[in-house]
Amino acid sequence: MLYALKIASRYMTSNKAQSALLIFGVAVGVFIFIFMSALIGGLADYILSRTAGDLSHVTIEAEARVPSLLLPDEKGAVLLVQKKDTSREARLSSVDAFIPVIEQLPGVKAVSREITGGGFLKRGVQSAQVSVTGVEPAKVSAIINLKSYLVAGTVDLGPGKVLIGKKLADDMSYRLGQTVELQADTGISQSLIVSGIYEIGSGGPDRRQVYVSLAVARTLFALPQGVSRVEIKLADLYQADATTARIKAITGLPATSWTENAAQLLDALKAQAQTGLMLKSFALITIVIGIASALLLSTYRRRPEIGIMRAMGAPRSFVVTVFVIQGAMIGLAGGLLGAGLGYLVLLAFPGREAFKPGNLPIDITQGAYGLAILLTVISATLASILPARAASRVDPVTAIGQ
Repeated sequence: MLYALKIASRYMTSNKAQSALLIFGVAVGVFIFIFMSALIGGLADYILSRTAGDLSHVTIEAEARVPSLLLPDEKGAVLLVQKKDTSREARLSSVDAFIPVIEQLPGVKAVSREITGGGFLKRGVQSAQVSVTGVEPAKVSAIINLKSYLVAGTVDLGPGKVLIGKKLADDMSYRLGQTVELQADTGISQSLIVSGIYEIGSGGPDRRQVYVSLAVARTLFALPQGVSRVEIKLADLYQADATTARIKAITGLPATSWTENAAQLLDALKAQAQTGLMLKSFALITIVIGIASALLLSTYRRRPEIGIMRAMGAPRSFVVTVFVIQGAMIGLAGGLLGAGLGYLVLLAFPGREAFKPGNLPIDITQGAYGLAILLTVISATLASILPARAASRVDPVTAIGQ
């Protein structure tokens, strides 16, 4: 084995230009593999952070009940028009007892109780229809990271404070510290101070969504007990379906997974992952073809030397070992060079915490450097088997005569 390694090393150094060109070609393939891994992984994280990352992964929400109709006991057809009763909000009255149980489930990062409803935000003669969400002051950014979207003020939702979107503030000329009146659809009003202005980037929430504390929401919607819904954040959003089933089994509460309403997004993420796998596979195929072609050419050029080894009694397995070791050495050298080059290039891009719209979301931590080197060595070794077998079949007499 050591003698085969020595011969393979001599083959590598005997034609330095060819070996360097081959190693550089492998390094380019590895660099493409690493760059695509960082780009695809970073893009997936960016999409998740901008979509599913700001969603509740599991939601527990009471189902609205429609009162049953009492039909007259008469023959014939009866034409009825049933209007939805918006004055009755579905509430979760017994969910508080299950909150500690849910928080202890594997993979649960945060649990947020919320009270939701409609209302009007008023100041003077100005009035805007808004959706009101009451959250626990300590969990303002538990589901949607409002702190990262803040453009002015603070996310502190103490008594008498409200957090509004930037588009709503611009439309109504609201400023930080102003006093506004929030009237709920129950008819109850309360004066609040604008403590923070956020900008998520989507027009809807920025224009009509306001946040208040849970205590303020209880007053506005006359709800001394219970909540409208419970939103749950998971460490791994792909475990949402399993966690939803577990919550239903343990608590009996009507839990739903984010995948039920975002099936298209989930399909898009899966398609993106498959596309990335195909692109990285093409890079590996390019490496295999390049190494196999170069070693076939090297085999042809070294036919006289191979013939001498065979004439001196070297078995076919020895010749195969020499060329397989040479292929592995090329793969290792090219893999290390490509991984180092890829890491240095990716250092120029901002980290995942600094991703901004319009920039390439490349994540240096997802370069898969070790995997790239390992797959390259394996691919190079496999690519050398065919030329090695061809070399082992060389007839000693014919080869020496050439």
